[in-house]
Amino acid sequence: MRSLSGFDSVLKRMSGLFSERRLRLMFLASAVRTSDTQFRALYDMGRDSAYILDLHRIPEVYVQQSPRAYAMAIGFDEPFIVVSTGLLDLMDEEELRFVVGHETSHILSGHAVYGTMLQILTQLATRVAWIPLGYIGLRVIVAALEEWARKAEMSADRGGLLAGQDPDAALRALMKLAGGSRLHEMNIEAFLDQAREYDTAGDVRDGLLKVLNLLGTTHPFAVTRVAELDRWRRSGEYDAILAGNYPRREDDANAKISEEVKAAANSYRESWAQSQDPFIGVLRDVAEGAVNAGERIFNRFARREN
Repeated sequence: MRSLSGFDSVLKRMSGLFSERRLRLMFLASAVRTSDTQFRALYDMGRDSAYILDLHRIPEVYVQQSPRAYAMAIGFDEPFIVVSTGLLDLMDEEELRFVVGHETSHILSGHAVYGTMLQILTQLATRVAWIPLGYIGLRVIVAALEEWARKAEMSADRGGLLAGQDPDAALRALMKLAGGSRLHEMNIEAFLDQAREYDTAGDVRDGLLKVLNLLGTTHPFAVTRVAELDRWRRSGEYDAILAGNYPRREDDANAKISEEVKAAANSYRESWAQSQDPFIGVLRDVAEGAVNAGERIFNRFARREN
C-alpha cells in the first residue's frame, strides 16, 4: 500500500477528521508527559526503544489515569504514545519496556495511517448500512483491514521484543493482558498449552466459531499472540535480526507489489500448514483442490494448443 503514490498523503489529510492536533492538546492538558523529572523510567524506555528501532525522532510518552490496562500510539506527523496507570500497575519494568517497544513499532511502521482508514471505512459502513450492496462491499474491505490490523499487532509484538530483548518478559506481558497481575498464579508453559488446545480444539464447527469470534476485532486473542511470538523467537529470525541480518530501510522504495503479494500468500500458506484447526484443515484441502483442478485445466488446454 505504501507503493501507491500519494496514498499516505491523502489519508493524512483525511485524518483531519480525527484532529491529531486536538488529541495532542487534550493529552497535554489532561495527562502527564514523561520527562527527566516525570515518570523518568518510562521516559527512558521511550528513548531507548526509538534508538534500538532506529526511529528518527523520539515520540512523546504520556501517562493517563485509568484503571484499564492499555497503551496506544496516536498521530501521523508527530505521533505519541499513551500509557494508562492501570498498565503501569499491571506490568513490571521489563514488561513495560516490551509494551513501549510495541507502540514504538506501530509508529515506526506507519500503522496509524491504515488504522485511520479502517476507522473511516467502519464509520462509513454504518452510515450506508441501508444500501445492501454498498454495505456488503464496504464490510468486505473492513474485514480485510481488520485482518491486517491483527497482523499489525503481531508485527508490533516482534518490534516490542526486539526493543526489550527479554523474551520471558514479552510473554509475561501478553499473558498478564489475559489474566491480570497475579503472576504467581499463572505459568507461561501452561498458557502455551492453552494456545495449542485452542488451535486444535473441537471440530469444524468450532473452527468456524473461532473465525466468527474475530469479526469486528482489531487485536488477536492473547493466547494467539503469545504462541506466535514464541514461535517467531524459536524460528531463529529474532536472533538473526539481533545479529544484524535484516532488510534495510533504504531498500523499501524498491519493493514490488507482486513480491509483497507472494510473500503474504506464502505467510498464510505457512500459517495454515502449521495450524491443527479442523476448520483450517478443510479450507486448506478445498484451496489445494482448487489449485490442483486449475493446474489440470491449464495443462489440458496447454496440450491442445501444442
